[in-house]
Amino acid sequence: MSVLTIPAKTIYPDLPTDQTWPEQGQWTYEDYLRLPDDGRRYEIIDGVLYMANAPAFEHQQAVTSLTSQLWNFVQTHNLGVVLTAPFEVRLPDIAQPVQPDILFVSNARREIIKPKLIEGTPDLIVEVLSPSTARYDRHIKFDAYERAGVREYWIVNPRLRSVEVYTLVGNEYALHGEYGVGQLVISAVVSGLQLATDIAFAS
Repeated sequence: MSVLTIPAKTIYPDLPTDQTWPEQGQWTYEDYLRLPDDGRRYEIIDGVLYMANAPAFEHQQAVTSLTSQLWNFVQTHNLGVVLTAPFEVRLPDIAQPVQPDILFVSNARREIIKPKLIEGTPDLIVEVLSPSTARYDRHIKFDAYERAGVREYWIVNPRLRSVEVYTLVGNEYALHGEYGVGQLVISAVVSGLQLATDIAFAS
């Protein structure tokens, strides 16, 4: 049976029973706003509801370290805004919403930042893999960010201690570089940025 025909209540049985929930493939932003504030991360891509539990230590450690390094560089050079989840990003006709682990919006595009969400496409998105979300980040989100025109997408793997950097070439992502322990992550979008993987994956 296709996931698009399975009621979300069947996939996520903890959804409140006092409301009627749409089938997968039919979720809207208005439906999202009715979801409980229960500490989980809910996202909607192409009308399909996805849910993730609170992340583990190694995930949050990588997010915190990379955010700190990226924020310091961006602030020092006055390049734009760095944000972390939970913060909503609405990608027109694709995601309503997603909540990337880390994102960067350049000064030239600050108008997409609204008080409670980002309405448009960030310049850079970083997702840190967890065992339960690896396929989601590598395939579903990869495709969504590519279609939305996110200029650069990082996939961070704490277990392999690596960072894959994909940049948009035409309408498709191409691997810009893969960086491991002892190497510096180099961005094509944030000019001059070099982040130390050793710090991100420190034990």
